[in-house]
Amino acid sequence: MYLTRFRFNTNRPGSRKLLSSPQAVHAAVLGGFPDLLPGDPGNHGTVGEPRVLWRVDRNARAEVLLYVVSPAAPDLTHLVEQAGWPKAEGDGWQTHDYGGFLGRLEAGQTWAFRLTANPVHSIRRKDGEPTKVTAHVTPRHQAGWLLQRQEANGFEIVRRPVDQQLIPGEDEHELVVHGRDTTGFDKANPRPEKKGRSRMRVPLVTATFDGRLTVTDPDALRRVLCAGLGRAKAYGCGLMTLAQVGR
Repeated sequence: MYLTRFRFNTNRPGSRKLLSSPQAVHAAVLGGFPDLLPGDPGNHGTVGEPRVLWRVDRNARAEVLLYVVSPAAPDLTHLVEQAGWPKAEGDGWQTHDYGGFLGRLEAGQTWAFRLTANPVHSIRRKDGEPTKVTAHVTPRHQAGWLLQRQEANGFEIVRRPVDQQLIPGEDEHELVVHGRDTTGFDKANPRPEKKGRSRMRVPLVTATFDGRLTVTDPDALRRVLCAGLGRAKAYGCGLMTLAQVGR
């Protein structure tokens, strides 16, 4: 597995065009893998199997970073030409072997983490109706979505001491939900003759989670880091990254 970081040159029109659509970023990311065909596992992924994951971190107006985790190392020359600094020294992106880091994960370790996800749940509005996937839209429910998944995925979000909880019962964990987005995006309508529109709106609710976690099951956490967590992975969701606490 490989971990790659690319920085967008936000002054370029190509960057602004790409960043306006997660579908466009997804296509650009997959364009970095010449051996990856549309039906390959690295593209769509079998549940629990390593796949291409990506995430855009908008840390500041001039600091927008793309992270990619993938089974093979990508060639992002096309991204540099479109949205980076083509004349800068080096390749314009950094790729590191992820295997060594993954192999060093052990139970009991504490890490800072970031995850952008599509927190949803299935509900049934009326008896007898099929369930419908519905997005969580409040920070409390979005945080609850992640907390419900921690045990099965090999980690436990660190709990705050009682004297550090600003709102007892509401602030129990070292977890911040931010970057919440409910706007969705437009994409080409595959059947415009049916709906009378050349483009259609894709609803997409995302949230970014920052916090600290403790490793409880290294193998399960490795699967999350390589295969993603939750839905909408093709649209920049599911990639969790870890960093040393305090960085």
